[in-house]
Amino acid sequence: MHNLTEFLAKYKHWFLFVALEVLSMVLLFRFNDYQGSVWFTSANYFAGLAYEASSKVTSYLTMGEANEQLTRRNLELEQQVKELSSQLYDRTKDSTFLHRGQYRFLSKFRLIQAKVVANSLDRPDNFITINKGTWDGVRKDMGVACGNGVVGIVYMAGIHYAVIIPVLNSKSNISCSVQGRDYFGYLHWNGGASDVAYLDDVPRHAKFKLGDRVVTSGYSSVFPAGVLVGRIRHVYNSEDGLSYRLQIQLSTDFGNLRDVCVIDDASVREQRQVIRAAQDSIRPLEEQNASQGQ
Repeated sequence: MHNLTEFLAKYKHWFLFVALEVLSMVLLFRFNDYQGSVWFTSANYFAGLAYEASSKVTSYLTMGEANEQLTRRNLELEQQVKELSSQLYDRTKDSTFLHRGQYRFLSKFRLIQAKVVANSLDRPDNFITINKGTWDGVRKDMGVACGNGVVGIVYMAGIHYAVIIPVLNSKSNISCSVQGRDYFGYLHWNGGASDVAYLDDVPRHAKFKLGDRVVTSGYSSVFPAGVLVGRIRHVYNSEDGLSYRLQIQLSTDFGNLRDVCVIDDASVREQRQVIRAAQDSIRPLEEQNASQGQ
């Protein structure tokens, strides 16, 4: 006992140093969203494995409820497909029209299937972690969707895991439009309910009605046009009165999100490469102008 006391007294400064270092690391990762997302998600392989294991247990425990929801959803979709097929056949007299149309739409994309292993809903800046990374073809700035609509954008990608900035993040900014019309705005989330977001900067001359579908506009280098976002639930004036602000009922259930798809669209990828090439070509001109100004 005496030897232990002497040992602790001799190295007490080192013990204090280690304790303060641990405390500072906990405070850094606990109260800073960026550092926390890096350490506790895709940048940390072992944390990703832990999240994945926890997600599998949760999925197993909620499997009964999920199966009931899937059964109801399948019945609804079957009825919708039958109704649409009947209407299309009445108009075209071609029973293969629906299948050919779907094939043309889906053939544009390579969809990378992934599982959600970590998800938050109660923060101003929420993040989602999925179990696919660069090894599977996931890259930064790819769009992410699920069976019900838009989820978010890939923020960073590790080898086996990736972090998504979902719609439920104050930094999310997705270009969307009212389906069937040329009016578009930018989707933002201001906290609060996880099923509501707002479409800002919609022109005052825009024509729409409550219940209209809102989809991705295709004007950004992330999402192709036509991915479902939600429906218009309410209309407000902007703060300056020069545009509309639309309250959107999101189609994605973020509280019950399990399976997602990362969209690897060749046309979007080409557009992103062109934009980056243009930025790289402009940068030397800006630096040259700046040096001449000095």
